[in-house]
Amino acid sequence: FRHSTQTKRGKYGHLDNVGIIFLQVSVPVDEASPSSTSSFEMLDMESVPAPYKEVQPHWFFCRRADDNTSWHPFSREDSDKLERANNTAREKEEEVVVAVDGERYDVHVKERKRYAVYWEQGPTEVRRCTWFYKGDKDIRFMPYPEDFSQSLEDAYMIAVTLDEWKRKLDFPTGETVILHNPKLIMQYQPIGLQDEWVSSPSEHTRPRTVKRGVDNISVEIPDVEPEKVDHLVFMVHGIGPACDLRFRSIIQCVNDFRNASLSLLGSHYKRAQQDGLVGRVEFLPVNWHSALHGDATGVDEDIQRITLPSISRLRHFTNDTLLDLFFYNSPTYCQTIVDTVSSEINRLHALFKQRHPEFSGAVSVVGHSLGSLILFDLLTNQRTASDAREGYTDNSISMHVDLTSFSVLKEPSGEPCHLNSDTLEQTLTRLGLQQFLDTLLAENLDLESLALCHDSDLKVLGIPLGPRKKILNYVKRKWLPEVRHRQTFRVTSQIYFIYFKYNQFLFDGDFSSFGLMQEQTHFHRTQSITSAVDYEYFDVGIGQVSIEYPQLAFHPQTFFAFGSPIGMFLTVRGLKRIDPNYTFPTCKSFYNIYHPYDPVAYRIEPMIISEADLEPMLIPHHKGRKRMHLELKDSLTRMSMDLKNNVLGSLRTAWQSFARLPVARYSSCTAQLHLKLLWTDTLYEEAETSVSAEGSEQPEIKVGMLNAGRRIDYVLQEKPIESFNEYLFAIQSHLCYWESEDTALLLLKEIYDKMGVAFEQPQQ
Repeated sequence: FRHSTQTKRGKYGHLDNVGIIFLQVSVPVDEASPSSTSSFEMLDMESVPAPYKEVQPHWFFCRRADDNTSWHPFSREDSDKLERANNTAREKEEEVVVAVDGERYDVHVKERKRYAVYWEQGPTEVRRCTWFYKGDKDIRFMPYPEDFSQSLEDAYMIAVTLDEWKRKLDFPTGETVILHNPKLIMQYQPIGLQDEWVSSPSEHTRPRTVKRGVDNISVEIPDVEPEKVDHLVFMVHGIGPACDLRFRSIIQCVNDFRNASLSLLGSHYKRAQQDGLVGRVEFLPVNWHSALHGDATGVDEDIQRITLPSISRLRHFTNDTLLDLFFYNSPTYCQTIVDTVSSEINRLHALFKQRHPEFSGAVSVVGHSLGSLILFDLLTNQRTASDAREGYTDNSISMHVDLTSFSVLKEPSGEPCHLNSDTLEQTLTRLGLQQFLDTLLAENLDLESLALCHDSDLKVLGIPLGPRKKILNYVKRKWLPEVRHRQTFRVTSQIYFIYFKYNQFLFDGDFSSFGLMQEQTHFHRTQSITSAVDYEYFDVGIGQVSIEYPQLAFHPQTFFAFGSPIGMFLTVRGLKRIDPNYTFPTCKSFYNIYHPYDPVAYRIEPMIISEADLEPMLIPHHKGRKRMHLELKDSLTRMSMDLKNNVLGSLRTAWQSFARLPVARYSSCTAQLHLKLLWTDTLYEEAETSVSAEGSEQPEIKVGMLNAGRRIDYVLQEKPIESFNEYLFAIQSHLCYWESEDTALLLLKEIYDKMGVAFEQPQQ
């Protein structure tokens, strides 16, 4: 053995390890084994079979879900980067980090861990894989641990070198691997205590198939993602922590949407990719649910204390999902939600720019369900550059507009609203509290702002309890009714007021042009509902009016809404019509995308053009055609119309022939035939009208400026199986967008159309 080690050291630089493994390798299973020394001495270069070639490793990462563990390969390019980094890491003491999967993950090579970059996720194991196994019940091959694989590789090298097979390799774990021949290697699990007469472990255990190298197993290695990022899209989820019927997180659903877009880029923009005009679109998830339901707010603990113990699972589901709708309508938790969404988007944007300094593309946003409403409110309250120049230096535009800002607004009667003619000095003199005048004036307080103060505010100013009560009681009796009316007016018309202040009108340029002030009954009704609220002790405001909306760090190019309830929420807030000239301050395009059976989705276009009954735009199938059942439905409609026209035409021809005959011979039938003539002519005219309407092209309609004059509502084509029962697939329809290739293609077309890249319909 010493001689063989010396002679073979040049060819196998790691033969020291081989010597150790060789001592563990048993003799051939069914043959007499010559001594190891004689085996090596008999070798010469002419008798050696095909030379040994070192196995090519491939890197995998582990994904654990519940009790299921699966291993997934990196792309060949990422695997090569990891292999090169692993060779370099041996010479360095510090950790080597490699960005993989479109730079959304970092692999710490020495630690063998994979960390997410943009979202919270536990580290996953990474493995340099060379040998794999699969049992009868396994779906895919699983990689061995690296030390186990190295032992197998060393034993395989000796077997190839000596051309001696049917060797048994025992491991400390009790597992046994038998190398029958280069293409048949089996693993046997430990069987406990064996009787002496047992000659082979195969008599008691079912073996596993063992394969060497990733090229010898059936595994789908993903294609590498293009390095160039053309566009960045942030995707905001809706209610609850799960986004589909499989209860997957927003991260997993966005991964599916990203994969669908990559596949569509390869099929519908293939030529542009080959010419280097198209890279890829990056989609990043925005998670706000965990911040709302985390320990910081404590809302889950508060809700749990008042939750009934019955039907616990259903109540837990309600608390975790449906309550998000109520939280968003609460000023306290709505502020938490909008702050979380905006700060998370800005954080992701900054981190992406840091990792992609060469990125110069545009950014868009996508909202699903409640997430679309959150984005709508955020985009509605963004500031433009002109707003910043006019002095709005606050970090966020506030939906809470001080009452003093509207001292020039007019009441429905048309007269300016004056709360009272008394001055602050006169009021304090009447109350015998003129000694506190200087204290209040030092804080720039007048009667109007004093009406907004609380007892704690006056206490901070050093005013004793007795005078505080006198002042607050006077304000409550004399001033509060008018303040209530003005706050009610402000709450009901919050969107009008905000854009009046910032010259960004959601409606017409001023209130009179839209007829707002003439709707007196609407405001009186609202006032009667809210007049019971005591604003002296109502600190959090009413509805969305108290929310301060932060500013995004960029101007979105397009806003896509999936399964959105925006139209319903705007209507419930009292909004009857959106002015056609209104646009988001910083976003020029808006698409409302929905499934026809989605119970949560509502339209937007009827709120802009109420006089026309517009059908939504049908989203084309990604294969370039209508779905088969929809084509069949259209064909049957055309056939029935053609049949109707042919029948009516025949009846009219018959009547014209009949009318040319002598009328006296048929005098008894004249009245009946006259009625038939009228009936035939009417139906024929209706048919001609229908045919002409169907055959003529609809003129292009400009639907406001929310989407730069283009259509806003886009409806997906339902699948054939979904058309059998709308109610059965209703919930699924609300969650279908993450895996919808038609939706992904619509986004890609909108993005690349603005870049001037032509769309290619692949040949079917």
